[in-house]
Formats: sequence, structure tokens, C-alpha cells
Amino acid sequence: MPEFQKRVSILMGTRDGGEFLSEQLKSIEGQDYPHWSLTVSDDGSTDETIAILNEFREGRPDKLVKMIKGPGRGFSRNFLNLALQDETGAAYFAWADQDDVWLPFKLSHVLKLIAPYGEDLPVLYCGRTKLIDENGAPAGFSPLRSAPPPLFSNAIVQSIAGGNTMVFNREARRLIVKGCRFDLPSHDWWAYQVISGAGGLVVYDSTVTVEYRQHGLNLVGSNRGLPAFLGRVKKAWLKNFRSMNDRNFRALSGVKDDLSRGGREILDSVVNLRSEFDLLNIRRQIKKHRIFRRSAAQQAALYLGFRLRRV
Repeated sequence: MPEFQKRVSILMGTRDGGEFLSEQLKSIEGQDYPHWSLTVSDDGSTDETIAILNEFREGRPDKLVKMIKGPGRGFSRNFLNLALQDETGAAYFAWADQDDVWLPFKLSHVLKLIAPYGEDLPVLYCGRTKLIDENGAPAGFSPLRSAPPPLFSNAIVQSIAGGNTMVFNREARRLIVKGCRFDLPSHDWWAYQVISGAGGLVVYDSTVTVEYRQHGLNLVGSNRGLPAFLGRVKKAWLKNFRSMNDRNFRALSGVKDDLSRGGREILDSVVNLRSEFDLLNIRRQIKKHRIFRRSAAQQAALYLGFRLRRV
């Protein structure tokens, strides 16, 4: 089958998303790439979400639209569980949030970028988003991630893009679903970590393909602006960041055989640095393995974070 006729399995997690769900479904239906299926995992909705999904499914007998019951263990596990669903023979998989809006060229644009890399290499796409408010009005953009490129030496200490932008091939999916065995804080950060750590390719795209809705019910909001910055500082200094890393590093250690040699070395180094008090040695090891966050201030905080056992 030609590359641009292969199926994309869209994986949507829902929970009480009735307010914005119809608009997202309409944007998926309006994709200029027609070869898609939709699997929705509902995690216990009590509003009109199920009725909206049933109406959408019944009105499209030509499409593969499937609904399953979520695991009831939070949004991250719901999306990981969705990646386990593999009944459509899809070549690519795309996570979708219930309240976003996809631009019409989302799938066709992404496949033009990642399909040339073939099926043997794990490939993960992620990108920038346009922020919109509850009424769909523009509210800015997510941070632009400039050079250096996405690497495990960054992924191990920083997540750079939301799961609502992510598309991945079957080989990447094989690695991502291994996270279902673990208590992970974030499915999208895990995807970035395990794909880059295994020597796969992570493609970060500055072209906006998703309108990311910001509203009071968001479980995870934008990383943009002073409130988001203060939130990250609070997480880091109240040890939430260390707790998240505890869970990530346990999972990465659990799939260590899948990591590249360089990935294993970086993981071991970071784990050891978490108990290091010598700031000079911390700096030396970070420089040796080129471990980095994406601004000078964040990099300085990383050194101090290791020293104070906040990483």
C-alpha cells in the first residue's frame, strides 16, 4: 500500500468533554487525509460525552469508530491504554485531546514529515500549538523549541511538547506501550523519553497543526507565561519534580534493554547525580553527557536542582 494511503489510528481520551467534543470531532472529520480510524477511551464521563460519541459513530458507517471503557486511573494511563489498542492494522497512531481543534492539514502534514523514515526506525512527531480560549479566540502559542534538536539528553530532564500533537509509527508504539507497566506521571513525556532513549527519531515541528484549548477544566495547561513558569518553579522546589522523576527513572530502568548504549549511560549518570553533593562533579557529568534544558536559566536551575536533590 502506498505510504500516503496507510491508516492513521486516532486515539482520543475523554472524560466529561461534552462542551467542546463536537468541535474536535468535526475537525477530525474534516481532515484532508481520509485514511483514519478513531478509537475513544472514555474514563467515566457523566455528561453528554457518550451521547455525542454515539451519534458521531452511528452517522459514519464508512469509518472505523470504536469506543472502549477507560482504565479509570487518570489521563496518562488512559492515553497509554489507548496505544495498546491495535485492531485496525494502522501504520501510524495519533493521540487526540477531547477539547482541541485540529487544523485540516494536520495528518497529511505530519505524514509528509515522518513517512520517509520508514517503518523500522521508531519515529515520534510532536509540535507547537496555537492556544485558544473557551470561545476559540486566539490566546498565543506554546513555546517554540529551537535548537538543539530533541535528544534523550534533554528528554531525561525536560518534556518539550504535548501529547495532543504527537503522532508515532508502529515501531515507536511498541516502545511507548511498555510504559503501561509503570506508574508514569505523563504519557507524552514518557513517549519523548523512551523513543529518544532507544535511539529513535523525535521530530519537533514549528508548524502549528493543533489549536490547544485553554479552559478551567484542563488537566494539563500550556507552559507559556508567568503563571506557568511559577507553576514549574513550585513543582521543582516542592519536590513534585523529583517525585515525577522517580517514576520516570523506574520506568526507564525497567526497559533498559531497549535503550541504546548512549541512552543507558545517560540514564545511569543522571540517576547517580541525584545523590551527588559535589557541584563541580555535577557540572562535569552534565557537560560530559550533554544533559540540558532549553534555556540558560533552566540549565542553571538544573545544576542547583541536582545539588539540592530536587531533580
